[in-house]
Amino acid sequence: MILKRPNPLPGFGITLGFTLFYLSAVVLIPLAALALRTTSLTWEDFWRLATTDRALAAYRLTFGASLIAAGLNAIFGTLLAWVLTRYSFPGRRFLDAFVDFPFALPTAVAGLTLADLFSPNGWLGQFLVPLGIKGAFTPLGVVIALTFTGMPFMVRTLQPVIENIEKELEEAAATLGAGRGRTFLSVIAPMLFPPILTGFALAFGRAIGEYGSVVFISGNLPFKTEIAPYLIVMRLEEYDYTGAMALAVVLLVISFVLLAVINLLERWASRFER
Repeated sequence: MILKRPNPLPGFGITLGFTLFYLSAVVLIPLAALALRTTSLTWEDFWRLATTDRALAAYRLTFGASLIAAGLNAIFGTLLAWVLTRYSFPGRRFLDAFVDFPFALPTAVAGLTLADLFSPNGWLGQFLVPLGIKGAFTPLGVVIALTFTGMPFMVRTLQPVIENIEKELEEAAATLGAGRGRTFLSVIAPMLFPPILTGFALAFGRAIGEYGSVVFISGNLPFKTEIAPYLIVMRLEEYDYTGAMALAVVLLVISFVLLAVINLLERWASRFER
């Protein structure tokens, strides 16, 4: 007779059922509906709708600006996380709480604020525009908005890792004659590299789907400052549902690929935590 080992956590069946129901209702069923809707299109029609000149221009801006914004966040977000974690100074708690401000601020409000700030008559624009730096209604404005919304992902990903770095490792490297630069490259950088990649992927994925903070500062000029999410909305307003679905599927597939990459990076990073 085989005795079934009791589960130490009661209620597993109920919680698992609720989890699957909630995940299906919120995520799987809408995605399945989107995929089924596109099956009514032939491959030639899907390719034609997804690769128009206007769509390709929107893809280039969306992914190019997202890549640049994620790279900026990888550099400056790492510095910000390091300062907030390793140093004590007046106002540190306020700055640390302010990192989450892009999460709480409605994206439309962020877009309006950035557009007004970098417009030719704005607080910063009146000084930058005469220098040839136009932050509003240009691709640069898209990068600024995406950098603003993606910054918390990098900082919050790195902070726990920096906090868990044992200072004894740095002291041991110093006693062995390593300078600050050698200590950082040999001891600290290998531990920071995996979470930096993870934060980069999260910020990049967030930037691809950003809409509210971009539409006001970009100007939405076709072939110039129009992002892919805005083009999807335009297709819907034109009652071109099949065209909108084709664009949405392209972004959906790329999002799944990014999610897979993030999971692989997290698995790789977990080896450094053992």
